Amino acid sequence: MFFHIWKPFYPRVWADSAYGLPYESMAKKGIQGLIFDVDNTLAFHNVPADDKAVRLFARLHQLGFRTCLLSNNKEPRVKAFAQAVDSYYVYKGGKPGVKGYKKAMNKMGTVPKQTVAVGDQLFTDIWGANRAGIYSILVSPMNPKEEIQIVLKRLLEIPILFAYQRTHPGEPKKTCQIMEDTDSSFCTDIKLAGDLEKKERET
Repeated sequence: MFFHIWKPFYPRVWADSAYGLPYESMAKKGIQGLIFDVDNTLAFHNVPADDKAVRLFARLHQLGFRTCLLSNNKEPRVKAFAQAVDSYYVYKGGKPGVKGYKKAMNKMGTVPKQTVAVGDQLFTDIWGANRAGIYSILVSPMNPKEEIQIVLKRLLEIPILFAYQRTHPGEPKKTCQIMEDTDSSFCTDIKLAGDLEKKERET
């Protein structure tokens, strides 16, 4: 089989949402910087940051993380979202090129082994993070209704995700959403925590 040719597009982990990832585990493993895509990762396309996004970033900053939004979108969209969640940002990031990831890390003061990138697209977010040597987490898109150019990319993603799932059964991993009353996550994603520990040993 030719599945190996698609490995550059494979995430390290595929989860169903950016909002329930085990960020506490990441902090304990030495991760200091988090890079997030915006549209369909944190919010619907061109929709402003909502209370859930604001609470997530407040929690991440309380855990000691530095954060940066990395988007191929224009500055007005990315800047407004970043200001709402109090985060660094890089607009017109040129993903899957590595320049945007390096710029994001420079803003946060981190290096690849201290950084995790989260996004919903294989050919931009995941491929770019992998090329930059950053631990990549794919999340399922928040809104299935997308612009035509994104829909075409999703069709190309299908065989890659099929091949990925053959060697990663059980993914996308189910995550726990942030609890509205406590602003804390009760997610126990053992695979992600284990993968982070393996990455730490490798580096």
